Amino acid sequence: MIYPVIAYGDPVLRKKAEVVAPDYPDLPQVVENLWETMYNADGVGLAAPQAGISIRIFVIDAREAAEDDPAAINFKRAFINPQIVELSGEPWSMEEGCLSLPEIREDVSRPDVVRIKYFDENFVEHDEVYRGYVGRIIQHEYDHLEGKMFVDYLSPLRKKMIKGKLNNLIKGKVNPSYRIKFHSR
Repeated sequence: MIYPVIAYGDPVLRKKAEVVAPDYPDLPQVVENLWETMYNADGVGLAAPQAGISIRIFVIDAREAAEDDPAAINFKRAFINPQIVELSGEPWSMEEGCLSLPEIREDVSRPDVVRIKYFDENFVEHDEVYRGYVGRIIQHEYDHLEGKMFVDYLSPLRKKMIKGKLNNLIKGKVNPSYRIKFHSR
């Protein structure tokens, strides 16, 4: 099932997501639906809050970046109850976008290296280190579980410059190629 992507302005995107128990109802189906929703929207990552489900899960498929980043070769994973253990390395800036913020792309500076503990969809625990593009996607999706969005990292001047775009998004004045759900006030 393809979920509608929750648009900027909905409170679920600003809420800290809840821990997922191994017996969470229909967990395999929820993970599969997140994959389906992400692919339908041509994304490389999707967090459960972006589908309106405030639980600590995100999915990433970075394989399209394999030509530029060898670490992305065959990188397709579900992260359940992730915890960032450490951020390190030289911060670097890259343009980011977000399925919940269609038509908005901005440069965001993030540390190069992330160490993360998480469970996969079989509830096998992992403790891994990622860098580069894969590390950036992990940090971006993890932020969604903490109620943060990439626009939170922008300078006050950049935020002011995109305020009109954000207001249009809140008002539903965008038309992405995928299903999106705007918050009704």
